[in-house]
Amino acid sequence: MMLYRYMDSPLGQLLIAGDTTGLHLVGFPKGESATPAADWVRDEDICSEAVTQLTQYFAGQRQSFSLTLCPTGTEFQVAVLQALQQIPFGATCSYTDIAQAIGRPKAVRAVGAANGRNPLPIIIPCHRVIGSNGSLTGFGGGLPAKQWLLTHEGRQAGSAGF
Repeated sequence: MMLYRYMDSPLGQLLIAGDTTGLHLVGFPKGESATPAADWVRDEDICSEAVTQLTQYFAGQRQSFSLTLCPTGTEFQVAVLQALQQIPFGATCSYTDIAQAIGRPKAVRAVGAANGRNPLPIIIPCHRVIGSNGSLTGFGGGLPAKQWLLTHEGRQAGSAGF
């Protein structure tokens, strides 16, 4: 059974969902993951460690997360999510960098699609992936949220993740 709660953040109210196995979802106020499914149950005690760590992150007291994550997806999508977790705090990389890191250098567009399906944004830092020309690209929480996260992390132009 999926349980959920909300937490306040500088980006608005985030939807946090999980079960006894771990964290399954972080949803932004706007977007596909903003609303819990009809069969989910609200539980203000679920994912308390995720809420604590996210609160620390937003307060500038945490640069990485130590949580049990339960992302779902195809083998390719999971490989992309694993590669995203290797991008250091304050660094960025391109979709091309991620495609090369997973051994699929021609799968740049598929990497972009997998990045866009990340069920655990912020914790799995898909916001750290930018266009190869340094521009901001799509983000489930919206480009203002992506810019806020990158600024919060003190991202420097040209800093590479790999």
